[in-house]
Amino acid sequence: MFEAGFEDIDAVYIDKPDIGALALAGMQQLSTIDSDVTARRTGNKVELLLKNQIAYSRTVDSDFDPEAWGDLTADVLDEATAESEKIKTAPIEKVHEAMFSGVVSKLDQFSRYSSAENAREARAARDGFGGIGVRISVEDDQVRVVSVQHYTPAERMGLKTDDIITAINGESTKGLGQREVVERLRGAVDSKVDITVKRATRDPFDVTITRAHVVPESINYRREGDVGYFRIYSFNAETAASLKRAVADAEQEIGPRMRGLVIDLRDNPGGLLNQSVAVSNLFLREGRVVSTHGRHPDSHQYFEASGDDIAKGKPIVVMVDGNSASAAEIVAAALQDNRRAVVVGSNTYGKGTVQTVLPLPNQGEITLTWARFHAPSGYTLHHLGVLPSVCTSVYRSAEEVMRDLGRGQLPQVPTGRRNAVKPDDTKGLDSLRKACPAREQDNPVDLEVALRLVSTPDMFASAVRLAEPPQLGLNHDDENTALAQ
Repeated sequence: MFEAGFEDIDAVYIDKPDIGALALAGMQQLSTIDSDVTARRTGNKVELLLKNQIAYSRTVDSDFDPEAWGDLTADVLDEATAESEKIKTAPIEKVHEAMFSGVVSKLDQFSRYSSAENAREARAARDGFGGIGVRISVEDDQVRVVSVQHYTPAERMGLKTDDIITAINGESTKGLGQREVVERLRGAVDSKVDITVKRATRDPFDVTITRAHVVPESINYRREGDVGYFRIYSFNAETAASLKRAVADAEQEIGPRMRGLVIDLRDNPGGLLNQSVAVSNLFLREGRVVSTHGRHPDSHQYFEASGDDIAKGKPIVVMVDGNSASAAEIVAAALQDNRRAVVVGSNTYGKGTVQTVLPLPNQGEITLTWARFHAPSGYTLHHLGVLPSVCTSVYRSAEEVMRDLGRGQLPQVPTGRRNAVKPDDTKGLDSLRKACPAREQDNPVDLEVALRLVSTPDMFASAVRLAEPPQLGLNHDDENTALAQ
């Protein structure tokens, strides 16, 4: 466990880590399980202390590599287990979680350790699982179907919102908790599950459902007059495909009168990098989408658009707020920098780093920051975020926004200053952010402005020009120089 974790951190973390300091931080977390146990480093020795007395000591060589530090950490844990009844009787996963939490706490806020159970849930959210396609809630000792996902076995077999699942495979659901119900409904793809359903409009009935690969829904579509509104909640393995289907549904429902699209990325924390690229690619025929750069050679990647623009050139407005992060920021920046969309709302979160997820021997995961990503025009989004084309933070109504836009009184996005500021110039980045303070709650003004822009081509064109980038597509040397500054 420790050798694998330390070797991964040493190989891919964005900055060269001090593995010895990380290992010691992990050992010191043993005190969270037994306050009488701790560890320290004195000169070239690492010592395990029990009630402030040295219980174990080992000399550290100057050439210790991640494998050696992993071996030492495991030895310290073995000695602590032998000396402490609390550590000896604690579940091993609790010990691993405590120690790895100490290790990653020395990295950055986005690197983390996930236990086997949490990692399994995270993988299910990202990549999907064998299931039937329902969201459930256990309320008053009843299992209620909260929603039925489209294109899933549950929908095909006729399950509906507010159905009550009274039994699974012949066993009553009474007394079961949420996690227990979820585990019983999930299973291998193509396996079957029998459920008994109670519905207000008919007698209880049984249904046999064949499980399929289900990826949680991340897209919601609704019609707003002659405009298609699409909310993206996160970026998982099916987001781009789901959005493409939703746009096709909108075109079928609205028909030739469809004026354009509103893509709502507010409160979207991000997700998979490749899906942010794929979503951007749905609307871009050419141009840079994003580039990533870190310490590991494989972290230098360039993503170019080559799509067909499924919106066929229709106006697009992207809505963002202070909770729009990571993959959501990639999409907003790509469409803005390539002059394909108007970004409306407030400054985004500014989470401009890429994480890689690496498995550990216990089936847990360690998530490590390994690169920073750069917008098409070259600036790094970390700490800065996306500056919206039309800032609504300081407005009380859509009428005021459109009035100032029509009069040419909306401020130009300071793209030249944005692209010139150095990534480590915190004061400069904060100054840019103050121009449109991040807002963390949905503002109805955003949608009103978005709908008006989509429906008014000349106003949309004026708003696009507000965020005219100083240059697009920095060459590779320029980008690497910018990262090194």
